[in-house]
Amino acid sequence: MRLLLLAGTTEAREIAAALAGNPRIEVIVSLASGTRMARPLGVTTRIGGFGGSDGFTAYLAREGIDAVLDATHPFAVEMSHRTRDLCSKLGLPCAQVLRPGWTPGPGDRWTTLNDESEAAQHIPPGAQVFVATGRQTLERYIGMGDRMMICRQIDASSGPFPLPQGYFLPGRPPFTVAQEVALFRRLSIDWLIVKNAGGDASRTKLDAARQLNLPVAMIRRPSQPLGVQLETVADALGWVKGLQCPVSP
Repeated sequence: MRLLLLAGTTEAREIAAALAGNPRIEVIVSLASGTRMARPLGVTTRIGGFGGSDGFTAYLAREGIDAVLDATHPFAVEMSHRTRDLCSKLGLPCAQVLRPGWTPGPGDRWTTLNDESEAAQHIPPGAQVFVATGRQTLERYIGMGDRMMICRQIDASSGPFPLPQGYFLPGRPPFTVAQEVALFRRLSIDWLIVKNAGGDASRTKLDAARQLNLPVAMIRRPSQPLGVQLETVADALGWVKGLQCPVSP
């Protein structure tokens, strides 16, 4: 069986590692970019887009893909919707690995936003803002020109900072809670803006915000495609095993 694993998350790396060397499954990992999984995955890996729906359809046919496991980021919904639609049309088994979102607990000061454009309604002028939503979202922060926007990113910037005030802060995860607390204190952070990605690896900044009593603007998850959703790596591996050994009616 040839399985296409759409990657970009910690779960995708763990799934690839668990399936590597399985003689009954040939896994092909597809990454939109090489940033987050710079280390070898132990399976065939491709990097880059497919060229839209037509290109993706052609790729699936050309490579003889038997099933697709979508383990992309919870906010990569365009890719997830397209994958679900195409697999449905082609009759290919498809499932999405979607970890649970974060929920606020005692001591958390979260304000839920529908998207980045709502940030200016809640974050006061002059605030020092730690932006953890990615550089590709910066132009969506309408009306935030009088706030200092500090955007952490893994790679060095390839261009100027797109907002009137702010800068890119290089940093490669993982980060401990203590490291995040020290960083927010050093930068005199007043607010955090975070996507509700879920997962333990990225939660340390939220735990640090709670310790420092900092408010968090939490971007709500976009609508996900209908279909098979798997919360954990174990669930995903079970789904793949079921494809190999289908239960008789």
